[in-house]
Amino acid sequence: MFEWMAWTTPVAVFFSCIVLMLVGMTLWEIKSPTRLTRGFLPIETTRGDRLFIGLLSAGYVNLVFVGISGKLAGWFNLEADPSIWISFVLSMVLLVWIMRKG
Repeated sequence: MFEWMAWTTPVAVFFSCIVLMLVGMTLWEIKSPTRLTRGFLPIETTRGDRLFIGLLSAGYVNLVFVGISGKLAGWFNLEADPSIWISFVLSMVLLVWIMRKG
């Protein structure tokens, strides 16, 4: 069923984290309904809104990293492409920042 996809460990960890966040947010919403807040984002958002924006941003960070990893190897004279774990950590930091301050 998933033969077309490159299921590497970082990809599996990334998607597992997304599933765990969605389950956690659902339970949190059931226990404590959300309210609108205003952060650095130009709109009032709920926890779910910030999660959605954060997940989109995390996905874009990963896509950009995959797209430029070959060029980064050339620019910094690396023997191989940089590890995808770098983009995973960067995307999770961005997601947490958006969830907390957005």
